[in-house]
Amino acid sequence: MKTDFKFSNLLGTVYRKGNLVFTPDGNSLLSPVGNRVSVFNLVQNSAYTLPSSHRRNISHLAISPDGHVLLSVDEDGRAILTHLPRRLALYHFSFKTSVSALAFSPSGKYLAVGVARAVELWHAPSIPNADSDDGLEFAPFVRYRVLAGHHDTVRSLQWSSDSRFFLSSAKDLTARVWSWSSEEDFTPTTLGGHKEAVLGAWFSQDQELACSDAHFGVDEFSPMGWRISQRHFLTQPGAKLSCVAYHALSKLLVAGFSSGLFGLYELPGFKMIHTLSMTHQGIDDVAINNSGEWLALGASKLGQLLVWEWQSESYILKQQSHFDSMNDIVYARDGNRIVTAADDGKIKLWDTQSGFCIVTFTEHSSGVTACELAPKGNVLFSASLDGSVRAWDLIRYRNFRTFSAPTRLSFSSLAVDPSGDVVCAGSLGSFDIHIWSVQTGQLLDQLAGHEGPVSSLAFAPSGGLLVSGSWDHTVRLWNIFDRTQSHEALQLQADITDVAIRPDSKQLAVSTLDGQLTFWSILKGSQSASLDGRRDVTGGRRLSDRRAASNVAGTKNFNCISYSVDGSCILAGGNSKYICLYDVLSGSLLRKFTVSVNLSLEGTQEYLNSGTLTEAGPAGLLDTQAEASDLENRIDRSMPGSGRGDLSSRRTGPAVRVTALTFSPTGRTFCAASTEGLLIYSLDSTLYFDPFDLDMDITPASTIEALSRRLYLQALIMGFRLNEGPLLRRVFEAIPSEEVGRLVKQIPIVYIPRLVRFVAQIITTSPRLESNLRWIEALLSTHGAFLKANITSLAQEVRMVQKAINTIQTDLARVSDENIYVLDYMLSQSAQKPES
Repeated sequence: MKTDFKFSNLLGTVYRKGNLVFTPDGNSLLSPVGNRVSVFNLVQNSAYTLPSSHRRNISHLAISPDGHVLLSVDEDGRAILTHLPRRLALYHFSFKTSVSALAFSPSGKYLAVGVARAVELWHAPSIPNADSDDGLEFAPFVRYRVLAGHHDTVRSLQWSSDSRFFLSSAKDLTARVWSWSSEEDFTPTTLGGHKEAVLGAWFSQDQELACSDAHFGVDEFSPMGWRISQRHFLTQPGAKLSCVAYHALSKLLVAGFSSGLFGLYELPGFKMIHTLSMTHQGIDDVAINNSGEWLALGASKLGQLLVWEWQSESYILKQQSHFDSMNDIVYARDGNRIVTAADDGKIKLWDTQSGFCIVTFTEHSSGVTACELAPKGNVLFSASLDGSVRAWDLIRYRNFRTFSAPTRLSFSSLAVDPSGDVVCAGSLGSFDIHIWSVQTGQLLDQLAGHEGPVSSLAFAPSGGLLVSGSWDHTVRLWNIFDRTQSHEALQLQADITDVAIRPDSKQLAVSTLDGQLTFWSILKGSQSASLDGRRDVTGGRRLSDRRAASNVAGTKNFNCISYSVDGSCILAGGNSKYICLYDVLSGSLLRKFTVSVNLSLEGTQEYLNSGTLTEAGPAGLLDTQAEASDLENRIDRSMPGSGRGDLSSRRTGPAVRVTALTFSPTGRTFCAASTEGLLIYSLDSTLYFDPFDLDMDITPASTIEALSRRLYLQALIMGFRLNEGPLLRRVFEAIPSEEVGRLVKQIPIVYIPRLVRFVAQIITTSPRLESNLRWIEALLSTHGAFLKANITSLAQEVRMVQKAINTIQTDLARVSDENIYVLDYMLSQSAQKPES
């Protein structure tokens, strides 16, 4: 089994905190999700996450006007310069302190950064100058000057359309007009008169007006002495202005409020166009694309992301994350969908190809602890702390059956037999296992025998055998379909956290609270192997820990395990930042995956940072909320005695952990439910690099020359690059049949869709039947996994190939039938010919 899994995508999280940014073409939206950046393509309806990650949560994003360079800055002021089309981190840099605002100039040559009370001006990194012959000069982060004048933190920076001037707004109730370089007859101007901290300031399209937004209203300034020409008030009952954005071309102002409302206004008359409610929590950021048609709004407390087209009043994108920890995940049979169950009482179905949530089930009234798909049919089962087990129809997306126990229980584990006729659930309150009939919904039996809560259940894939793990240090094997319902108990040394059965139903894996993984033979009922995973899984310390990371308690065991498809490897994760992949036969550690390096989460740092220690303890544990300037920020709204409360207002950050693991049915990907979200690791790369992009001398003459030198791969790629039909056909027909298999294996993966489409088109007009079929056979046998994994985007190409093959089959059948009649006629004529 291949083990070189790499991070592929992040699902289950669409927005955490920070600013939203549209790409210059307006078709994609960039959203910070913790210490990573997710890109949502709103036209192709797909999403992906950049592979680079910060050491803290991202606070600010900025993209260059050409859309090639992305600058992301975390809470500590550390920045990553990313080439967005290649998804490649180019440079790492530190601003030495936290950054409060960030903006590229419209020309792409300058960068303005708000650092505390100052504004730093930088030459924009890695921007090619198309007017010079010097080529691309890579000089990242060269500071030009520092502008001081504000008396409090700078909150927003906005450039003029000619990149000569920019506006800065700060908490000191003022906005200031600056110039990039010395301008004749220009003096930096302060725009005052506000009674609250200024959220933003913008120039009009003709740069004749400047508008600034405070917590309660909008002021418009005219350049004749920069006096206030108009003042408007944004009043919402019981709410304050939390974020605002302005589109100069269409003169639209979008305002988001702390009550979840957002309004759309037209300036300079300040006419209200729309006022809608997005959520019952506050809106944290709003953005407008370059055309002014789409509005993006983000709410971090509930993890909501919304893209709204205001003219048609329709949603372009509407996604929400789980706002509580995920407890269980399960792959669909085709591997294209993942089901997640969380403590927020919701069940979500995610599309792995697009990265979006398809449907959300909200019928459970408490946390959903387990979910399982029936091996046959499109039925999903879920168990919840509300005392119910529900069956869901994944075609009509509805709850068609609800199972309950005679007494009110909180179910914590679930299993479905391979036939899909029986569902079992275990609870923390009762030590019995409840069995229901899916057809009738009646309770069939209660299996008694455990002396502690049932923590895990699993059916053998072969059917008939139910395995249960309990906190009473035993694993029991039940033959529930036998008349006697006999069972066998396997004794272990600690509480059982999870059980897993190998796909061939011959081996059982058990994880216990003491960090041991034990393997049992199901046929013999004896232990076959064991391994100690305490040293492998432990790692990462919390702020309050007084021990080294290797000695921290609570991280030395696995909470979830999963067999690979072929049963040769097992995946294990627990209350730490590591996921371990073991070889079952030898018991050796094959790979160790790091879930997160985000220091904003508890349990990610390995060593004690003495720089953050104070006389009162670690700085991260100190309560700085009482020092907030706004009254509403000083109010503690948590319930007395609440252990969970609001995730966004906890004194300490959430701890990193892995709650569920599973392999896809194809075995080429696996997903892990963690504090960061739903992490997807894959053997297939999602970004494909074409080495021939580096060659600038691509002409028809050089293509024919490469073909004459028998450089078939190079000639074919050059033909695709030139995209000339006659030349490409000439190259294609000149390739010998015996070279087809080797060439298809060597061709870059980025050209596979174009090659499939070209072969499907030429096969109907070319007389070279055998050669064309060899091309199709080589493509399907070599890149079949790629075509299947990307069937959504390659559906047209696959249908073209299928149509071409059907046409060939029909033509051959017709020719064969005609030849049969001709041969019969010739044979009959030869038999009737008289002998001479």
